[in-house]
Amino acid sequence: MAESRGALTEAAYYILLSLFEARHGYSIMQFVEQISAGRVTLGAGTLYGALSTLVERGLIYEVAAYDRKKEYLITDAGKAAVRTEMRRLAELLTNGRQIAGEP
Repeated sequence: MAESRGALTEAAYYILLSLFEARHGYSIMQFVEQISAGRVTLGAGTLYGALSTLVERGLIYEVAAYDRKKEYLITDAGKAAVRTEMRRLAELLTNGRQIAGEP
């Protein structure tokens, strides 16, 4: 998911942002909905599939498990992936503004 793996999906990007502090699944869902002003809502299937993939790719790791809840936290590789995605998105915005004549 880092530069060599292409762009992050919107869900993966928001999940990584949410894990700059340890959170469990429901907390991630709430954070993403809040930060996107309700535009992005993660279903359980999407969330848990993405968490599994992000763990496999070394972008997040499990920090705790209690009462059937697992908490996750972003890794340094995950932070690098977020920074790479931010640069990619900034480039898209800059190019779009230049070509479309928007401020």
